[in-house]
Amino acid sequence: MGSRVAQVLVSSRPISWINTAFPFAAAYLLTAGTVDVTFVVGTLFFLVPYNLLMYGVNDVFDYESDLRNPRKGGAEGALLDPSLHRTVVWAGIATAAPCLVVMLWSAGAGHPWSWFVLAVSLFAVFAYSVPGLRFKERPVLDSITSSFHFVSPAIYGLAVAGAVATPQLAALLTAFFCWGMASHAFGAVQDVVPDREAGIASIATAFGARATVRVALALWALAGLLMLATEWPGPLGAVLAVPYLVVVWPFRSIDDAHSGEANRGWRHFIALNYAVGFLVTMLLIWWAAVRA
Repeated sequence: MGSRVAQVLVSSRPISWINTAFPFAAAYLLTAGTVDVTFVVGTLFFLVPYNLLMYGVNDVFDYESDLRNPRKGGAEGALLDPSLHRTVVWAGIATAAPCLVVMLWSAGAGHPWSWFVLAVSLFAVFAYSVPGLRFKERPVLDSITSSFHFVSPAIYGLAVAGAVATPQLAALLTAFFCWGMASHAFGAVQDVVPDREAGIASIATAFGARATVRVALALWALAGLLMLATEWPGPLGAVLAVPYLVVVWPFRSIDDAHSGEANRGWRHFIALNYAVGFLVTMLLIWWAAVRA
């Protein structure tokens, strides 16, 4: 039983939990200025159940292709035994349902847009992987959908807290969206060979490894430029795009045959996210202090 529970948890990518919980928590707290039921339950939802639904469902429907992928079976994705597929799906639904009930109840009728954002967010989670939709196999749409997986928790936090739309806020969210697209695109490069062997399309299989890396670099650069249009001290966040450019730059000319070598850069990217996340937190604290 312990082994089965561990496999279910691994399928939710614990190393990436913070990437969805933090955007919601930061957006809600800085907008509402309070720690309440919505904040606590929403953070818990985007920490575990959301990731279990997103990654767990993906692992279930990608089982055949994951068998050919040497990096699956650990922190970068579980290689789920078929006997656990139904368990993972139901675990995601069972843990998400109570949170969603509380989130919808606590939002009340005052923030109807938050209901819409949450519905679209959940649709994107399933549409990425489930047969019949499989957005992950539609080049470019795959990167757009993946980015939305991380940006939508922030948008939901802003919507349920009643944030006021401004050009600066739009620039911030667009920068985050570009970061998400770049991250997915670069992540797809390392899987070009196994994806093609499995007959799976992606932005990287469509454009090729070299072009996809360069698209990712351009998107990270654009994200940095967009931060210059945000409210102070947001423009300082433009500098945070530089480490990603430095880490990925060596792979700018990688060919399809050697695309698997991009995994070295991807591992650095995962570690880099924690360091950059710390600096983003410091900027948010500074921004909150300036507003106070």
